[in-house]
Amino acid sequence: VAALERQIFDFLGYQWAPILANFLHIMAVILGIFGTIQYRSKYLMVYAVWLVLWVGWNAFIICFYLEVGRLSQDRDFIMTFNTSLHRSWWMENGPGCLVTPVLNSNLAPEDHHVITVSGCLLDYQYIEVVSSATQIFLALFGFVYACYVSKVFLEEEDS
Repeated sequence: VAALERQIFDFLGYQWAPILANFLHIMAVILGIFGTIQYRSKYLMVYAVWLVLWVGWNAFIICFYLEVGRLSQDRDFIMTFNTSLHRSWWMENGPGCLVTPVLNSNLAPEDHHVITVSGCLLDYQYIEVVSSATQIFLALFGFVYACYVSKVFLEEEDS
């Protein structure tokens, strides 16, 4: 459910890299569920390996939105594969945010507009960070579960 929620908001913000990662994650979750139902420990091991990659991806997203190191949201368009100037959907639609268009601005290309966002109860960066932190927490729980269930399945095969 958390992955589907994230997928929806990434689609709304045209965030292509997270859309691809979320899709792969949803497929891995389906594989993990199938592995559990069918008693296939190899599927659960693949799921556990994916979760390690998923934790890494979400750690990167946290670093990106908090601008850790040389990452910059104003300069790097990693989330859209450098194809557009779109940002997180939460930037304009966060709780309490007031969006005001800037008229006659020379800062934007012809097909874009410049806006100012003010009054947000929680900045969009922190909403994205909380979402990624939640994904990391769920992935760690899923990793422990997948390893345990896979071990149980392997022990049953040996007996």
